[in-house]
Amino acid sequence: MQLTDIQRDRARGVLLGTAVGDALGAGYEFGYPTPETTIGMIGGGAFDWAPGEWTDDTSMALCVARALETGGDVDDIAANFRAWFAQNPPDVGNQTRAVLSQTTHGGADMTRAAASLSGRTGGNGSLMRTAPVALAYLDDAAGCRAAAARISALTHSDPRAGEACQLWSHAIRYAVRCGTYDGVTEFLDTADDGVRAFWQPLIRQAHEGQPSDFPNNGWVVHALQTAWWAIQGSADADRPLPAALELCVRAGGDTDTTAAIAGGLLGARWGASAVPSEWRDIVHGYPGLRADDLDRITSNITAVKELS
Repeated sequence: MQLTDIQRDRARGVLLGTAVGDALGAGYEFGYPTPETTIGMIGGGAFDWAPGEWTDDTSMALCVARALETGGDVDDIAANFRAWFAQNPPDVGNQTRAVLSQTTHGGADMTRAAASLSGRTGGNGSLMRTAPVALAYLDDAAGCRAAAARISALTHSDPRAGEACQLWSHAIRYAVRCGTYDGVTEFLDTADDGVRAFWQPLIRQAHEGQPSDFPNNGWVVHALQTAWWAIQGSADADRPLPAALELCVRAGGDTDTTAAIAGGLLGARWGASAVPSEWRDIVHGYPGLRADDLDRITSNITAVKELS
């Protein structure tokens, strides 16, 4: 599809929104800011991040994006995950670490390793990196859902993790195309009965409730609910994108991840132009990239689709 200038701005907002949300939340991870706390891109936190530095959330999203910009597949994404993990990053989710610590060859092998894990396998680690999938499938709703599920399964075998990635990727795709959040409703309206029955009341709860209703945001379900709550809670703000990301941080817990998740959809709705310039100027991270590099990667991904 040929993108308009507004759609291109919204597309550029996907990775940038993910990154600034991640970097904003990094300094508050595992904490619960008081109402008096001024939220800023301060760095620090549990892993002593530099101000503006993104965490594993964006780094893994970029592993996906950099494969997609060259027309790559799950084997390429898996290879990028392994290359990132080999750099000994300071923050790796437990579930992701358990998979990447195994010797795997290719996407199918990594998926089998993920499926072999026992215990809780529904962490938020695949949802946090799903945003770039939407950019590669702007003209293909079914392909977007299928790819989101496949990429999620590389490290997260829980069906709810895959469904969350499908829902969020579809919503991001819709927001880039149409400039609204109606993709959430469209996904639910067209989902299988079991998927709809599970997620519809949870989306409603996130819209009407408070973070105390979904406190375990390390779990993919509560992470998605926290992000959706923040997005809905900032809808009437003068600057909805930074307002929603601040709400994610104030909700506490896994703040970098919930803000990264929300940031991908917020950027798709409001565009890169809605990101505060002071955030854009300092956001950076693995593998030595800055905001302009995120723009370039996005342009490469969408150019492949525009020329196809």
